[in-house]
Amino acid sequence: MRLTLPRFGRRARQTEQLVLAWDGRALAYVQARQEAADRYRVQRFGVLRAEGDKPGEDLARQLTAAGLRGKAVRAMLRTEQYQMLQIDAPAVPPEELKTAARWQIRDMVNMHLDDLTLDVLKVGDERVRASGSIFVVAAPNAVIRGVMETAQAARCSVDVIDIQELAQRNLQSALARRAGASERAHAAIVMSDDQMALLTICAHDELFYTRRIDLGAGFMQAPWGGSSATAQGEGGEIPLAQEDERAQRLVVEIQRSLDLWDRTWPMLVLDRIGVQAGTRTAEMAQWLSRDLGHSVTPLDASPLFPGFEGGSEVDRRLCWPLLGVLLRSEGRQP
Repeated sequence: MRLTLPRFGRRARQTEQLVLAWDGRALAYVQARQEAADRYRVQRFGVLRAEGDKPGEDLARQLTAAGLRGKAVRAMLRTEQYQMLQIDAPAVPPEELKTAARWQIRDMVNMHLDDLTLDVLKVGDERVRASGSIFVVAAPNAVIRGVMETAQAARCSVDVIDIQELAQRNLQSALARRAGASERAHAAIVMSDDQMALLTICAHDELFYTRRIDLGAGFMQAPWGGSSATAQGEGGEIPLAQEDERAQRLVVEIQRSLDLWDRTWPMLVLDRIGVQAGTRTAEMAQWLSRDLGHSVTPLDASPLFPGFEGGSEVDRRLCWPLLGVLLRSEGRQP
């Protein structure tokens, strides 16, 4: 069965929003009320973890207990739940773009096309330079169905499905607007889980470049920048050299992306780099500034989201990307 869904990233006109992300193990949520443009008062947030052999029913009970049942929501897919591909835009009318892209990516996806839900968006902003490329989002129908069924079990209606790269774009673009730098290129590096960094580069409020950097489990607990002789892993102490190698790999991969950016978009000089790594944000900004030779600053979204404070470090990191879904703008590409 093929699911008929809203385009990734569209939103309804509402002042109060509930955003969910369900990955089959945990359901993160943020409920907030809009106070002004690019400013939401967070009323509550958290992570519900399913137990037993009927996770949907268990989550429905927890959502009811939390007072979140029966609301209109937006959902966000996490990076592991879909593929994001970049291809040359097919030479077809706009209304045929998605169909043409479906056939163009058939050898790039990891399952049959009939088992995927697709959406497309342009790369960058044509006011700068037409790139001739598009991003293609390919999500398994089973993933979409799981999100929808979990929401339905709680009598919630899903108005929109967004993705993590676009949520991150929204966050860094809002911060760039706040700094009066929205027309200049800016990069964001976010540790949204224990082992993967999501790098996005934006300008003019649009996404130009994205890359996922896998660093291996336990990276967020490892020492960075030679801070100690050993790190504590699941199997005991891990030599610093091993952890320094992973940290250095992050630096190398970021530098490769920045070099590629300079070659591809020479007219958009990178104005700033922001990082978000939970309680270790300042630490990451410091050693990346040193090793990249480029000023790196904390990506602080707290002025945009008063009330997003407290809770456990793990839960806050899982909920942080959902803030970007709240900032979805009207009248633009998804």
